[in-house]
Amino acid sequence: MIIMLNLFKPFYPLFFASLKGNPESAHNQALHILHNIQSQRDKTWGRWIIQQLENSFCVNYPHLSQSLWNFNFAHPLGLAPGFDKNAQGAGIWSSFGFSFAELGAVTYHSQEGNPKPRMFRLPADKALLNRMGANNQGAEAIALRLQETWQKQERTIPIGINLCKSKITELNDAKEDYLKSFQVLKAHADYFVINVSSPNTPGLRSLQGGEQLEPILDTLQSHNQGEKPILVKIAPDLENEQIRSIIKVSQQYQLSGLIATNTTIKKEGLQTKILNETGKPITEEAGGISGLPLRQRSTEVIRFIYRETEGKLPIIGVGGIFDTESAWEKITAGATLLQFYSGWVYQGPWIVPDILQGLSRKLEENNLDNLSQAVGIGVNN
Repeated sequence: MIIMLNLFKPFYPLFFASLKGNPESAHNQALHILHNIQSQRDKTWGRWIIQQLENSFCVNYPHLSQSLWNFNFAHPLGLAPGFDKNAQGAGIWSSFGFSFAELGAVTYHSQEGNPKPRMFRLPADKALLNRMGANNQGAEAIALRLQETWQKQERTIPIGINLCKSKITELNDAKEDYLKSFQVLKAHADYFVINVSSPNTPGLRSLQGGEQLEPILDTLQSHNQGEKPILVKIAPDLENEQIRSIIKVSQQYQLSGLIATNTTIKKEGLQTKILNETGKPITEEAGGISGLPLRQRSTEVIRFIYRETEGKLPIIGVGGIFDTESAWEKITAGATLLQFYSGWVYQGPWIVPDILQGLSRKLEENNLDNLSQAVGIGVNN
């Protein structure tokens, strides 16, 4: 199978193009297959498939490893949330070479999400448009699935959970909603992310303001007592003063880091002018854009946070990572870890070993012994 996987690599773009008719359906089918493989890992065939995945996508570069929050990250590349909303593949992401994976977004109440179609590919822009609406089975169901998963196997990589406010919960009650999810899921993951930046839950982004964010963080940290790393994920569409406010609150409540950035609601300048599935101008479509169009802005936000905090607040960089150059760009701007989703979908799972090989080469070119030495080196140069 390892030979088959590598032979398949040149044909991946054609395979990807063949799935454009219903991206959400293809996505769900893939997760269903991965869940079946994971759940049958104790069987000979399941164990064999996982071994072949690991032979194809897992590589070892010791100088790319870093320690953060008392966890070892073998390298900086992780799976971004949105791909595995219901933790169906929680135990298999390490076999695709990821050094960590973030699940969700998870809400306390299960929710169907927005009307379909709600996931669109914009191949001319190497982007995705999604207005999923945080569809997931709810914190209780996902906690049960994770409990079952970790009973069968130990966690081999750090697992994060992205928490979002339930749509039916009023904004004024957001702190209780986040807390309930955190309490239910706390034992089943290694770190948690407070998502107040998705454009697909009505009013959610208003919670990024300092006065709205403080009660959420105060409630969570009072319960957490420093046990789990808690981070906040921010939008790319904020002004510098708004980001400064979030940084201040993050430091006040001793957050473990910031994630920059979520999807953007700005749709100007795209190659895609009309969304074929609806026939409407892309600028009139609801939802957030991820992928290559986000590359520059997310890097700018990372650099701004790094400067403002003097590199003292860890940053997970996400947005437009498609190759070694875009990954290195974010690391040298101040990101300690990286996540991707669109790049993995467009380029296929080979992107992980390809980027890691490239990052190893970058360290050698810059006479650096460890990746941690590269974090932020481009900010003041």
